[in-house]
Amino acid sequence: MNSSEFRRRGKEMVDYVANYMDGIESRQVYPDVEPGYLRPLIPAAAPQEPDTFEDIIKDIEKIIMPGVTHWHSPYFFAYFPTASSYPAMLADMLCGAIGCIGFSWAASPACTELETVMMDWLGKMLELPEAFLAGDAGEGGGVIQVVATLGTTSCCSFDNLLEVGPLCNKEDVWLHIDAAYAGSAFICPEFRHLLNGVEFADSFNFNPHKWLLVNFDCSAMWVKKRTDLTGAFKLDPVYLKHSHQDSGLITDYRHWQLPLGRRFRSLKMWFVFRMYGVKGLQAYIRKHVQLSHEFESLVRQDPRFEICAQVILGLVCFRLKGSNKLNEALLQRINSAKKIHLVPCQLRDKFVLRFAICSRTVESAHVQLAWEHIRELAATVLSAERGQ
Repeated sequence: MNSSEFRRRGKEMVDYVANYMDGIESRQVYPDVEPGYLRPLIPAAAPQEPDTFEDIIKDIEKIIMPGVTHWHSPYFFAYFPTASSYPAMLADMLCGAIGCIGFSWAASPACTELETVMMDWLGKMLELPEAFLAGDAGEGGGVIQVVATLGTTSCCSFDNLLEVGPLCNKEDVWLHIDAAYAGSAFICPEFRHLLNGVEFADSFNFNPHKWLLVNFDCSAMWVKKRTDLTGAFKLDPVYLKHSHQDSGLITDYRHWQLPLGRRFRSLKMWFVFRMYGVKGLQAYIRKHVQLSHEFESLVRQDPRFEICAQVILGLVCFRLKGSNKLNEALLQRINSAKKIHLVPCQLRDKFVLRFAICSRTVESAHVQLAWEHIRELAATVLSAERGQ
């Protein structure tokens, strides 16, 4: 979907949403469905070839809406209200477009600072004691909490599950596997071996929001025994009880997590999987991996540089041969120039630069230009060092 089609489809979706909200009073507030209604209406697996957007829109009314409880209907009096407004919908659209992951201030300053201020605003609306507020230099403050590594963050390294797994099972130690970034690649047969040994795990998760074209946040987790979660988190006050909860035919996800509420995140997975198909998603992963190997090849052709870790997926760890100070100076020049943005990692005693293939729209030309920029700045750094 290019920008032109996005403009057209976006307007259609806005119209659909507005019509939905305008006509919600005429919709039956509670659906006439039984547990399991949806599975027979959709294929057993994701499509190999892309579906059309028109087909997906048709299926919203055919498959989704019949099973929706319309919380915003004027006839909805259950539980408590759930907030909804057009500005909030527009903000969510913008959030998805910006797509930053606010794990640090530097990752996107506005993301961090606005959250701090907004939590203070809300705290003041509630008249919380001053100690809870961040203010200009307070010790308190709030945070908006939504997601809880095969492929570590630093260098995309992998534990040997076939060694660790049996040992954990023998000693009755819970084994959780976190493949936050790398997990998406396992949809490609050539990378699936990296997950060998998952059968020994008690739980496994990865983040489709990192590399599977599903916007943040979307962290997918599986457990072998759901009672391990529900036994810890189960919450059944009278006002949350319903007629099907003891039927054994349904899942109440509030028992699978610490928060009570949760977003309807599966919709965005449904859209992405249908619009791209499995083959489209595999092609996306493979393209990124190919581009990472292209960058690796460029680095290896320059005797001033070295590769610091095996390039398995979409991450290349590299550095100038020489001191950590030299590489710190190079990174500082790269990020000060602001033509590209890199972050470092520490591998044993070495300061290393990370080059991760990230953007959906990145092409070989972008990789080539980035490398030429890095080489030019490296020459400047090396020249400065020789002049000292």
